[in-house]
Amino acid sequence: MTMLKGLLVDLVPMNAAYEDKMVQYWNNESRQWAFMGDWGPISRASIKRIVEHRREGAAHGYTGVHFMMRARDGNTIGSTGLNWVNQWSRTASLGSWIGEPAYWSGGHGTDALLLLMEYAFDWLDLRRLDLGTMGPNVRAQQNVEHCGFRLEARRRGATFVDGQPVDVLEYGILREEWPGRAALVEQLNLRQRAETRYGKVE
Repeated sequence: MTMLKGLLVDLVPMNAAYEDKMVQYWNNESRQWAFMGDWGPISRASIKRIVEHRREGAAHGYTGVHFMMRARDGNTIGSTGLNWVNQWSRTASLGSWIGEPAYWSGGHGTDALLLLMEYAFDWLDLRRLDLGTMGPNVRAQQNVEHCGFRLEARRRGATFVDGQPVDVLEYGILREEWPGRAALVEQLNLRQRAETRYGKVE
């Protein structure tokens, strides 16, 4: 698997060292937002089984591509990937997760999303991507809408947050609706945001 180089983040292949980060992320507040609802503690052994399942992939009928998200300062801050890539219909479900709250709302998630969309449409020749989030996650909704996703469905009261039912929002984008990463980097002012935080970006 290749590395995808962005302005605020690089997407790099998963490695064994990331398991330690996963234990941290899967047991902090970020998991509630990533998994759309209530969550509980998860053990290192359970996470290891998930990693092995993904690594063996096709042997279990699972098709996915997953990357670590590494900020330009060198810190690993989360993960992103394509789940259930269907080569026949040329579709996939996208997932993204920043486990370090200090990097929320800084443009890192947007940069990662654009890199992954470019990979899906231009490298894998997919024609449709979808993803889901929940009603209270306004930050995620703004992020995906800025990147061109359209709200396609609202499943009312489909999950729980703090014991209360909330809506699940389902988004999609078709390849012909994708203006390209360069256009969105310009439109969303990502280069300036990267240079403000990290200095000049090549």
